[in-house]
Amino acid sequence: MIDIPTVADSPAQATAMIALNIPRDEIRSCMGPAIQEVFAVLGAQGLRPAGPWFCYHHRLDPARFDFEVSVPVDGVVTASGRVQRGMRPVATVARTVMHGAYEQLHTAWPALDAWVTEQGLTMRGDFWEIYTVGPESSTDPASWRTELNRALIPN
Repeated sequence: MIDIPTVADSPAQATAMIALNIPRDEIRSCMGPAIQEVFAVLGAQGLRPAGPWFCYHHRLDPARFDFEVSVPVDGVVTASGRVQRGMRPVATVARTVMHGAYEQLHTAWPALDAWVTEQGLTMRGDFWEIYTVGPESSTDPASWRTELNRALIPN
């Protein structure tokens, strides 16, 4: 289930991130270790997250995920191993919140995209998911919240 989408401005955001380009079926085995690695580097550098972690996807591809596992930061991250400095770009976005388990993302994104099309808006190629409430906060997937952001081309 998704909330009624809105159009919002999303500012640029400095991040600590790991870039991945993997086959879609490897997502479950790669994301967990990547986010743990980012958090470990932040901890070692005495930095704290400036918000919930997210995945920034460069493009939609049916066979591969080309994305960054990212944590927003206010400080300066020093590159370490796979962890690099990143920047989520400024964008006007179509935004909604999905309620429930991550397995519902495959229906939530098409619902948001349909809304974008109905509004006569044009999508860019990039998009991101912010994991505002997840398994680290609650064992009940019904309480999980994922903010979906589809970048738009200004009309």
